[in-house]
Amino acid sequence: MADPLLDSRLYCQPARMAALQVQAEQLSSPSMLKIHSILSGRHSANFRGRGLNFEELRHYRKGDDIRQLDWRVTLRTGEPYVRVYTEEKDHHVTLCVDQRASMFFSSVDTMKSVVAAEIAALIGWSVVKKNDRVGLAIFGEARLTDPRPTRMQSEFLTQLHRLCEVNQSLSVASSTSGQNQLDAMLTRLMARKERNALVVILSDFYQCNAACIQKLQHLQRRGHVLCIAINDPLEQSFASAEAWVVSDGDLQMNIEPGEKSQAVVRHLTALYQARKETLSKIMAMKRLPLIELDTSGGHIRQFRQALENA
Repeated sequence: MADPLLDSRLYCQPARMAALQVQAEQLSSPSMLKIHSILSGRHSANFRGRGLNFEELRHYRKGDDIRQLDWRVTLRTGEPYVRVYTEEKDHHVTLCVDQRASMFFSSVDTMKSVVAAEIAALIGWSVVKKNDRVGLAIFGEARLTDPRPTRMQSEFLTQLHRLCEVNQSLSVASSTSGQNQLDAMLTRLMARKERNALVVILSDFYQCNAACIQKLQHLQRRGHVLCIAINDPLEQSFASAEAWVVSDGDLQMNIEPGEKSQAVVRHLTALYQARKETLSKIMAMKRLPLIELDTSGGHIRQFRQALENA
């Protein structure tokens, strides 16, 4: 049951996370096929497992493996026939969900941390419903959690409950650990040395420095990386004509409109645009879009639209 004391805009509700499996079924429309085929972990073979799938019985062609001759049909027809198989492939999806202190922010409606968690749940249910494996890797200020991917709904639900616990531990008192946990998560992903796996990163990409960019590029070359950038409207468009009140939770200062505030706005805008451009280039390596969501409360609708427009 949902906790009536928790505002669903501020914190994840386990009941809502479970209920998102209904909406996940709507992600499989033909217009979403390109992205959804990757989200489900399926590549050219469109199969799962470690065996072989029978495809067709056809006439022998030069170059065919004679071990695949169907002798019964060949003897009956007097012409060589081969059985064609395709190898089943098992690719799993890792959802990396950012739950750092920087994600506990919204100037509009829903916290960035909640947006990331709910979209991760939506994608995860979509993958599980196709009987593919998915794992929820969570990186916060204190620790990284990286469970084994599963295709069982009950195990994925357990992972969602863990995500809710981490999410509900965030507060205005949360502070950064001093460590770059985004870099730590990317380092852990690289250590797996997996090929053709899909990694979905849901984050505001705070602290995405040059080292992180290099690791993202490496992961993209080796497999598939889909970045979902979650930003607040205030981070995308800064009002330089207004007075600002800036605080770290303990200290506070006022920044009046003027040349200094305009310089700050230009600097922050340049940082945002540079990060967006860099992430877009990494996505373009595999012809994927950079999906951007905001904190207005319409993140599920925005995500669907992003898939439809891909």
